[in-house]
Amino acid sequence: MKLSYNWLKEYLDLNQSPEAIGDLLTDIGLEVEGMETVESVKGGLKGLVVGEVTFKDKHPDADKLSITKVNVGKEEELHIVCGAPNVAQGQKVIVATIGTMLYPIDGEPFKIKKGKIRGQVSEGMICAEDEIGLGHSHDGIMVLPKETTIGTPAASYFDLENDIVYEIGLTPNRSDATSHIGSAKDLLAALRIRNNDSQNIKMPSVDDFKINSTTGNIQVKVENTESCPRYAGLLIEGVTVKESPSWLKNRLVSLGLTPKNNIVDITNFILHELGQPLHAFDADKIEGNTLIVKNLAEGTPFTTLDEIERKLSSEDLMICDGNSNPMCIGGVFGGIHSGVTENTRNIFLESAHFDAISIRKSSNRHLLRTDAAKTFEKGSDPNICIYALKRATLLIQELAGGSVNSDIIDIYPNIINKNKVAIRYQRINDLIGNDLSKNDVKDILNALEIKVVSENDTTLEVLIPTNKVDVTREADVIEEILRIYGVNRVELPTQIRSALTYAPQPEPFKIRNVVGDLLAYSGYNEIMGLSITESKYFKEMLPIDENKLVFINNTSNMHLDVMRPSMLFSGLEAIRHNQNRRNPDLKFFEFGASYIKEEKYIENQHLTLFLTGQAQAENWLNKDKEQVSFYHLKTKVQHVLKRLALSGFQESASDSAVLDWGLKWHRGPNSVVEFGKVKSKITKAMDIKRPVFYADFNWDLIMKALKKHKIQFAEINKFPSMRRDLALVVDKGVKFGEVETIAGKTAKKLLTSIDLFDVFEDENKLGKGKKSYAISLVFEDKEKTLNDKQIDKIMNQLIQQYEEKLGALIRK
Repeated sequence: MKLSYNWLKEYLDLNQSPEAIGDLLTDIGLEVEGMETVESVKGGLKGLVVGEVTFKDKHPDADKLSITKVNVGKEEELHIVCGAPNVAQGQKVIVATIGTMLYPIDGEPFKIKKGKIRGQVSEGMICAEDEIGLGHSHDGIMVLPKETTIGTPAASYFDLENDIVYEIGLTPNRSDATSHIGSAKDLLAALRIRNNDSQNIKMPSVDDFKINSTTGNIQVKVENTESCPRYAGLLIEGVTVKESPSWLKNRLVSLGLTPKNNIVDITNFILHELGQPLHAFDADKIEGNTLIVKNLAEGTPFTTLDEIERKLSSEDLMICDGNSNPMCIGGVFGGIHSGVTENTRNIFLESAHFDAISIRKSSNRHLLRTDAAKTFEKGSDPNICIYALKRATLLIQELAGGSVNSDIIDIYPNIINKNKVAIRYQRINDLIGNDLSKNDVKDILNALEIKVVSENDTTLEVLIPTNKVDVTREADVIEEILRIYGVNRVELPTQIRSALTYAPQPEPFKIRNVVGDLLAYSGYNEIMGLSITESKYFKEMLPIDENKLVFINNTSNMHLDVMRPSMLFSGLEAIRHNQNRRNPDLKFFEFGASYIKEEKYIENQHLTLFLTGQAQAENWLNKDKEQVSFYHLKTKVQHVLKRLALSGFQESASDSAVLDWGLKWHRGPNSVVEFGKVKSKITKAMDIKRPVFYADFNWDLIMKALKKHKIQFAEINKFPSMRRDLALVVDKGVKFGEVETIAGKTAKKLLTSIDLFDVFEDENKLGKGKKSYAISLVFEDKEKTLNDKQIDKIMNQLIQQYEEKLGALIRK
């Protein structure tokens, strides 16, 4: 949400700087996420001055051009070639001097340069209003009153003022602060309590509102009072739809809105002033002179203002005409056939209160995140509808003319009263942590317009204004008190109290840190992806049954519509982001959860690793520019499990849907980790140009295994080890894991390690379909020194096993 400093000053006398007000807004819970200076007209009219046309003559070579001389208050007059039909001697005009940058309403900005036009020197430009961004007219140059002083800067003449605009991170519960007056009331409450400020909010007066006649024949029927608890409106006839005045356009432009016309601009102004959305219908397009607030049949077609035909849901609340033709999605977006145009002469002005849940559903269903919908879904004030209607009517009559030709229609069958809440003084002090006096509490409540209706020595009973939809409990009222009192005024306790706690063993947090440190020291960077992601990944790239996906209703980022069932895509998004910024050599790890729906919702914890690009950073030693491979990933997977002292896994080929190929280490049916190369079609679809290697640890299973794991200590062996090397010629299909398993079973306790240090393939020397493994075996005995005779016996047994089980040929 955006707030204008200049706009706030219309309701409060602010003596503080914009920066001080920004700090105060943040302190009372309206967090300022950014501040920017906004020019009311782009470029601020710099370089533009008032001049007087002292001479005019026809251009000798162009009938539609004039040669003029213009006095801009300097020693020499400017020679300017002008093409406007209305230029005349003696006029006061706006002149763009050489070097001025112009920002026209339509078209690209351009710079004024000295040059020749049809052979005549031109030293500037006499401007029309659209050429300097002040309006849309291009009928001719702007002609100013004769008394205007020559040489006056245009910015001074038009009384332009820059504005400071705050970007507010408004939380969804703050329905009372969706407008400038709502925010001003919050500011005033804090100023009264902290600065002893005695002023009141300058609420716009509606005392001049009156009904001119009741000849207008408009009827309203509300069929769904649950979704529309209050509907008000009136008929204004004889309006003139035209461009808004500068002050109104400036207010809207400062908030990033685009002015349309005086009627539409007024409804937007009221929304941001009071927090009450309004809608103006072209009354002549309301068939049967009747509006019906109702739901229509599922699939009813409706074309909205953006010229898109939408299929309505039976849950969408619609504003229809007397023949039940839809004219507007209530509180969300208008229809293309009933809106205000330049030909509109009569309008029906709507001011309603719609149910927040109904609005939020319709807004998300049709992807229409309008300002009105965002306001209604937070919960609008049902008791401001008539005041907002009168305020808007007076502005319309001021800027567009017209007369009110109907009574105010107000359908409000079940009046929404102020909520009554009891609060205890002791509870206030317990929750805040400071001892507030009873008078302090009542002063803050009064500043917040929360009325005290009864009290005794221990308790207050208060009425909550209907614009504070989220304040329903004692704790909510205390939070309001704390916001205005000031969190920073709460004293730090002088005592520290502690209690003994017993953490589960092993501590999950410590285990994560141990593994995280190991990976970080190895050059990996930790990433933290969102738990929400795009469902399209699991429809297009990694198909998963939609019934198993956990969908969410995300009103802020609607494309992030599902809880992630896999950790893969958060890592791939990080890789894509880095590669697009010329950072292609990446090592990532992430701890996180995946979510799936079976018979119930299931949340699984994971550790994932991602590798892509070069194995080492570019430098003069890394001439080969070796790329990461499956074996780099496998080594790191082994390091993680070794650091946790976990072993004894079975190995099989991975059947993961995300991998082209890889391995799975498991205990029975339970996978501990699967790792390998991510499918090329997935990386291609993610626009990742290099292979990605991925490991997915079942962290829940690892933590479960660690609970049963006992730390054991052993003294360092004082007897020497012995090493033997062996070269085996085996079929290409034989895996090193098979060689390792046979060695472990044969040598048993004496074998401490087996390593593969060479793989050799050559059909001419080894034969077709053969390869050679060169392995090293290290033996130790904890009780005595081994001798060659013992080792030779074990080696002979190993050779026999390799020959029998693997068909190996021993190279000598």
